[in-house]
Amino acid sequence: MSDHISLDSKKNRLPPGQKKKKKFPTLSKGSIPDWPEDWKLRVFGEVEKDLRFSLGDLKNMDEVLTQNQDFHCVTGWSKLGIEWTGIEFSDLLKKIPKKKRVKHVMFHALDGYTTNLPLKVCKEENLLIVWELEGNETPPEHGGPVRTVIESRYAYKGIKWLSEIELMKEHEKGYWEERGYSDSADPWKEERYSE
Repeated sequence: MSDHISLDSKKNRLPPGQKKKKKFPTLSKGSIPDWPEDWKLRVFGEVEKDLRFSLGDLKNMDEVLTQNQDFHCVTGWSKLGIEWTGIEFSDLLKKIPKKKRVKHVMFHALDGYTTNLPLKVCKEENLLIVWELEGNETPPEHGGPVRTVIESRYAYKGIKWLSEIELMKEHEKGYWEERGYSDSADPWKEERYSE
């Protein structure tokens, strides 16, 4: 397991430097992209073959779950107990014939945004691929129809408008990481910016 502080053991769910919000603000690097009618989630890179999953494919998986997660923005606000419906990344990964040398994952969005996480973090820390927010379709301003969320990292490690998942053997920086944000992004350690 990673060495970040366990969220389950925290009585205070607000990480240091965060303020609780009642509403769920929206922040993006640009405008909301158009969602293709024939959208399919592409998985590529260090795999035996590229795979594509439609939204219907994802929704019909046996592993679909509904889960509450806290959402921590690097700008200093947190929204607690957001209900998401989707699948765990680790369950999708079991369906992908990947190569043994995979160590990192790059998530790609329709608007060109990218973010990276070590494979170990993706598998162990409850990264979700979601399509419902509070029982309704995830609205475009919150990254719908499909996005990722990961409670144990600042929100820029979750990606709106998910289009592709790239499995990699080498580490690469994503959009905000290239611009000086922390690669690890642990809110309990206030890892907001790279040193």
